[in-house]
Parts: sequence; C-alpha cells; structure tokens
Amino acid sequence: MKKTIHLNCDLGEGGKFDEELMPLISACNIACGGHAGNLETMHHTVRLAMEHNVEIGAHPSYPDRENFGRSSVEMSEEDLRLSIEGQVLSLKQITESEGGKLTHIKPHGALYNDAAKDENIARIIVESLEILEGNFRLYVPPNSKISELAMGKFDLFFEAFADRNYNENYSLVSRAEKHALITEKEAVFEHVFSMFKDHKISCENGAKIDVKADTFCVHSDTPSSLEIIEFLHRKFAEHGVGVKNT
Repeated sequence: MKKTIHLNCDLGEGGKFDEELMPLISACNIACGGHAGNLETMHHTVRLAMEHNVEIGAHPSYPDRENFGRSSVEMSEEDLRLSIEGQVLSLKQITESEGGKLTHIKPHGALYNDAAKDENIARIIVESLEILEGNFRLYVPPNSKISELAMGKFDLFFEAFADRNYNENYSLVSRAEKHALITEKEAVFEHVFSMFKDHKISCENGAKIDVKADTFCVHSDTPSSLEIIEFLHRKFAEHGVGVKNT
C-alpha cells in the first residue's frame, strides 16, 4: 500500500475555514466565477495555496451563482464552451500573475456530474480545455464519459469523494436525498480508507464496487469539514499514511 494519500478540497467559495483547511490538503480547486468567487477571492486563495505549497486547480462550473452550480443549466454549446474557457483562463492568469502555476482542472457540481454521464457535456468540457496552453491534470470520476473522452488528451486523476455516498453505478447520491453527505468524521474515515486501502466503495445500498482513485475530496462546505480533515490526518498517521504535501 502506498504511504501517502492525496486530498483535495474546493476552496475560494466563500467558506469560513479556507485558511485553516489549506495547510491540511494536497490540492485546492478554486472557484473561478461560475458558481462562486471573484477576482479578489481568486487572488487571495492562490496566494494562500502558494504559501502552503498546495497544488492549484481551477474549479469551473455552470454560470449559476444562485444555485451554487449544483443545478444543470440549459445552454448552447458555444455559451458553455466560452464560459468554461473564461473561468479557467481567469484563474490561470491570476495564478501566473502571483508567480504560481495552474496544475489541474476539476469541474464543479452539476457540470461535474453531467460530464460523468452525458457524452455531449463531456465533449464540450474536453474541447474547451484542449485549446488552453498548459500541461494540466484533469480530475474525473471513475467509470465516466469524460474520463473516456479525455483519455490520452490529459493526465487524468481519478477522484473519489470522502464525504459523499455513492450509488452502485458510481454516481453520487443526490444531495436532495437524506444520506447524500457523510458528516460523521469516523464514518468519513472508514469510507475513504476503504477506497484507499482496499479499492472498494461501500455504496448506499450496501453493495461494494471497485475503485482506484488518485485523489480524494472533502468539500469545504460539508458540516465540520475542518474537524473531519484534522481527524483524517490523525487516523492516517496511525496507519502509517501521510497526506501529500503536508
């Protein structure tokens, strides 16, 4: 078993604990104006990431601040492409202006979920990112349309969620459902350690499905996210596992 685990977290979204979370993670995914964030928050979060040697990623979404990017939006292909390009380019330019480097891209919310199952949305995202200069990792869910389309075009990082329950088809349990989130720190650890050590996801219905994840996400707006990540650090250390970059 490898001795380090890669943790990522969505930041720059207006949460209360960005400064406390940043030193505890390997990579951050920074909101770049679609669902949250503005020029000021992007600059601030990039500087914070650089201070703590944390990988900097763009977190583009549907342009839907009202629903925090968690609802699908009907858009023309051209409008969606331009929105994604604009969001990523904005953060890329800000990162470089601060002396940093954009390392990865991870779609947010409904855009991420739609790209997992909708080949057209996945294609638009891939085409949008292909025209940008840079050698980026692309965070993708396992067994997804976007991972199939992006294979060979990007360095793919397969992602699993430490604080979300799964359905047997690898989709996340809808946030509208009661058990979508895993908020108890002990349960989060059991969930993520099973995926990390045994390469198994324990689904909401009790089934176990195979997964090989490169990175694990804890959402910054999950209740007690800071307590959860601090607990994960302690439990990983007990098992001889460190968190990359910390």
